[in-house]
Formats: sequence, structure tokens, C-alpha cells
Amino acid sequence: MSEENKGFFGRLVAGLAKTRDNIVSGIDGVFNGFSKIDDDFYEEIEEILIMGDIGVHTTENIIENLRSKVKEAHIKEPEQCKQLLIDEIKNSMNVGENAYDYEHETSVVLVIGVNGVGKTTSIGKLAFQLKNQGRRVILAAADTFRAAAGEQLAEWANRAGVEIIGGQEGADPASVVFDAVAAAKSRKADVLICDTAGRLHNKKNLMAELGKIDKIINNEFPDAHRETFVVLDGTTGQNALAQAKEFSEVAPITGIILTKLDGTAKGGIAVAVQSELGIPVKYIGVGEAIEDMQKFDADRFVDALFNVGVKTDE
Repeated sequence: MSEENKGFFGRLVAGLAKTRDNIVSGIDGVFNGFSKIDDDFYEEIEEILIMGDIGVHTTENIIENLRSKVKEAHIKEPEQCKQLLIDEIKNSMNVGENAYDYEHETSVVLVIGVNGVGKTTSIGKLAFQLKNQGRRVILAAADTFRAAAGEQLAEWANRAGVEIIGGQEGADPASVVFDAVAAAKSRKADVLICDTAGRLHNKKNLMAELGKIDKIINNEFPDAHRETFVVLDGTTGQNALAQAKEFSEVAPITGIILTKLDGTAKGGIAVAVQSELGIPVKYIGVGEAIEDMQKFDADRFVDALFNVGVKTDE
């Protein structure tokens, strides 16, 4: 593990402290408090996972799989099935081996999300990562609806050292994307990241807008690999899940960026959102700094959540 990754993992462990207190201390209590594995034992675990924002549907699946594995392995001691539970949670969060293919192809990434979730910040951090991997990145400031969104994005583009194509406030977002696609092609950019407005309260408008943008990319850049990421605020728990569901009704979401996981007791939402919607969490953010967003690693996330084999530099 590189020093940078170690540092991020340390921050992840620290950042998930509240979630860990919320979930793990309860689960440890169950494993230590029960002398046998029975219905009450499973019910207690179920309740703790649901309270930790892992979600009802996901929790039911985890418990069901846990029950059959315990039975299969003839496990009698509660303590012995703790690792099985951890493995079940990891299994429900696999991102799949093609999750980051877009990084190595000519790609267009649309980023959507409601105001205040950290969308512009996430775009800046993503651009910074890709630039560090030697990719040529262009940003399109197609969120022309929100005052100062373009300025904010320009600031991040500057910090990340990437180019930006902007439009006037109130301009047609599709025309900004049209210009950005032309620039990406002529400048031989590897990845074009488009910031788009996230007005969920008016789904019809958002759908029409994304439809227009989609049409332009299909017409002007038909060979580009396409991704659509939705940015969700990890502190909002089940509300983030509801938002992801709504966005998936207006656009084909291929990945989730989960922000603000530091300092929330609702980190379990990372598990819920992935298994309930079948959309992988691809990036998580645990802080304000430009390097505080990393690719999601289910194993490390769950290990950090359960404090398994974690050695931090504290």
C-alpha cells in the first residue's frame, strides 16, 4: 500500500468512526452477549444494520445469506460467524472489474447531483486524479442554472491544472456541452467531464435537458465511452438512497460518488445504495482536500468500518 493510500485509509478509518460506533459496537455487543445462534441473535444484528443505514432490503439479504452459511458450516458459536457477516457485507458491494475502464479510453463523464452535495468539488477532485494518471482532461461547465457554479468549477479546474469550457449563466447547457465536445475532439482530450444541473424537484426539465445533452454527445462524439455519475451526500443516509433512485429514473447512472463520509454516522449508506440499486459506489470522499477522494474499495471500506486489521499512523 502506497504512503498516499495509507494516509487515505487512515483518514477513512478515522472518518468512519461515528458509523463504526453506530454499527460495530452494537454488533460486538451481540456477538459477545449471545451464547447461541438463534432467531433473537439474527434479529439483533438485523436491527443494528438497519439502524446503521445499511437499508432494510440489503440487510435482509445479508442476514439470509449469513443464516445459510452458518448452517452449511455447522457454526454454533456467535463469535465464529463475525467474519462471515463481514464477508457478506463485502459481497454486497463489489464494484465489478470494468468499473474504471473509462479512465483508459476516450470518455465523456456526465456528473449529476442536487446542490450542496459536493458535486463541483467532486468533479475537481476527479479531474485532479485523472490528470495525475497522465490523462488530458477538459471540464464542461454545463450547470448554467446555479449562480456562480461556473466560477466555482473554474476555480477547481485551476487547482487540478485542467482546461475548462464554460457558458454564460443561464445559457443552454446543451450548447456548452456541444462546445466542450468540439474542444475535447480538437485538443485530443482523453476525458471530458460535464457538470450538469441537478434540479430533482423538476424532473421533467432535468430529463429534457439531459436528453438534449445525450443527443449531442451521441451525434458529435459517438465513439466516446460514456459514464454518468451521481454525487450523493453521505451524511443524508436514506435520503441519499431516495435521491439516487430518482436520478436513476432520469438518466442511466453508471456509478456513485459518495461525499462527506468523514464525520457521519450514516456511512452504512454506501452498502445500501450499491446493493439496493445495483449501481456501484465508484468514489468516496472523506475530506475537503483535493486528494481526499479515492476509488471505492469494498474490502478496505468494510475493514475500516469494522476496524479489521487496521493499522493507522495515529
